[in-house]
Amino acid sequence: MFKQYLQVTKPGIIFGNLISVIGGFLLASKGSIDYALFLTALVGVSLVVASGCVFNNVIDRDIDIKMERTRNRVLVKGLISAKVSLVYATVLGIAGFTLLYFGANPLAMWLAVMGFVVYVGVYSLYMKRNSVYGTLIGSLSGAAPPVIGYCAVSNEFDAGALILLAIFSLWQMPHSYAIAIFRFKDYQAANIPVLPVVKGISVAKNHITLYILAFMIATLMLTLGGYAGYKYLVVAAAVSVWWLGMALSGYKTANDRVWARKLFVFSIVAITALSVMMSVDSMAPASKDLLTYVW
Repeated sequence: MFKQYLQVTKPGIIFGNLISVIGGFLLASKGSIDYALFLTALVGVSLVVASGCVFNNVIDRDIDIKMERTRNRVLVKGLISAKVSLVYATVLGIAGFTLLYFGANPLAMWLAVMGFVVYVGVYSLYMKRNSVYGTLIGSLSGAAPPVIGYCAVSNEFDAGALILLAIFSLWQMPHSYAIAIFRFKDYQAANIPVLPVVKGISVAKNHITLYILAFMIATLMLTLGGYAGYKYLVVAAAVSVWWLGMALSGYKTANDRVWARKLFVFSIVAITALSVMMSVDSMAPASKDLLTYVW
């Protein structure tokens, strides 16, 4: 039974979000780490993300049963009831919000609340099923964890937090569109209006390219703004250029599904590399005067 309760929280998603929380937290810490606060932020965000995932599983039962990759999920198979899952999700959420409020700061908690409401209330309940812009709305909630980690330390939503929000929101778009392309038949069968299904794969490729270009610019702003060092900048530039090259190769590919899967896998590599580098290279930030000069 424990296994089912763990699976319904989508541990893979929790783990991925924790990497970004660590990146945001250590970026703001600048080498001076409050380990109690660090643990609080990790556990608090984990609980909130787990809660959102359980709510999402309850909401998406009718969709999940139509998709090959989700038809064996716990709630679809009836291994846990929807009623029990709702109670479970509520307890997880309350615990996470409470921990962030008292263990970190109210700002971190409210950022978590906003991310949660967007994911569960706006994206899962309505946008995912009814609008081609669902991915765009969902990207905002997906970008919340690193911002929460950052603001748990800084206790203010400054330019650094805004840049993180931009980086991770922009990253979500090509990442999600790649999934929708290599899982095209699943989304089509479930009648989910993602861009590749509604507008076509060619249009989705154009959007992927544009979002990666915007992502490239956003990643550089951490160094230009004086929040990360030049080692981070080199890695950010390298992974962005490589990701863009992979996106452009999609215009000549003979197999969209294989190409999209590779693009998806590299998107995870890219965001992990950035999270690691903003963690280890936040102790030697570039001069903030550089940002003033650029502008």
